[in-house]
Amino acid sequence: MAKVVLITGANKGIGFEVARQLGRSGFIVLLGARDASRGEAAAAKLRAEGSDVRPVIADLDRAGETATALAGQIQKEFGHLDVLINNAGAFDLTGGDGPASTVSIDALKRTFATNFFGTVEFTQPLLMLLRAAESARIVNVSSGLGSVGLNSDATSPFYAVKPLGYNASKAALNMFTANLAWELRDTKIKVNSICPGFTATDLNGNTGTQTIEEGAIAIVRFAQQPDDSPTGGFFHKDGTYPW
Repeated sequence: MAKVVLITGANKGIGFEVARQLGRSGFIVLLGARDASRGEAAAAKLRAEGSDVRPVIADLDRAGETATALAGQIQKEFGHLDVLINNAGAFDLTGGDGPASTVSIDALKRTFATNFFGTVEFTQPLLMLLRAAESARIVNVSSGLGSVGLNSDATSPFYAVKPLGYNASKAALNMFTANLAWELRDTKIKVNSICPGFTATDLNGNTGTQTIEEGAIAIVRFAQQPDDSPTGGFFHKDGTYPW
C-alpha cells in the first residue's frame, strides 16, 4: 500500500517540488493549499506527470478548523497518515519585521501566528493518524535563522540577519520539534526540524541563492528516513545546525 504524505503550502515553491519528488517516489500526496483553485491547479500539473496527487485545504490562518476537517477525511479514506510536512510559513515583506528595537509588534504577531501557533494547532489533530501508521515522520520546515547558536556566532553567515519576527518564530518552531520528539520518543514517529537553505521563493522575493530542487533535498530525505534514524534534531542537506 502506498504511503500517504500531507504537505502544507504545497501549491508552489519548495512545497510543490517536495510534492513532485515524493509523488514520483510512490507516495499518495495530499497537496495542501489555502486556496482551493490554486491547489487543484498545482495538483493537476503533478497528476499529468503520473503521480497520485490530491488537493486539500490546509490554511494556517484557520489551522484547527482545516486540520480537524482533514483528519476526518484522511481517517475515512486511509485510516492513517505516514508523513506530515509542515512547510507553510510566512515572512513579513512589508518592512514591519526587523531588529529587536524597531520590529513592528503587529508583524511579530502575524509571523508567530503562522510559523508557530498555526503549525502547532495544525499538527495536533493529525497526531492520532500519525500514531496509526506503521511508522511515521513529521518534518517541520525551519530555517538556520532560527538557530540561537548561529544568531550568536560572529563567524556565521546568519550573524547579521536579524528580523526578530521570523528568526524567533522559527526558534519557537524548533522548540516544538524538540518537545514533540520527546513526547513521541517511545513511538515510531520521528520528528525533526529541517532547514531547506536560502532558496529562491516568493517567501523571500525570489532573492534566495539556491534552486527549488536544492531546497527540497533535505525535506524529501527526512520524509523517507528509516526507522533507525534520529529524531528531535535540526538538519540541513549537508549536516546539522545547533539549536
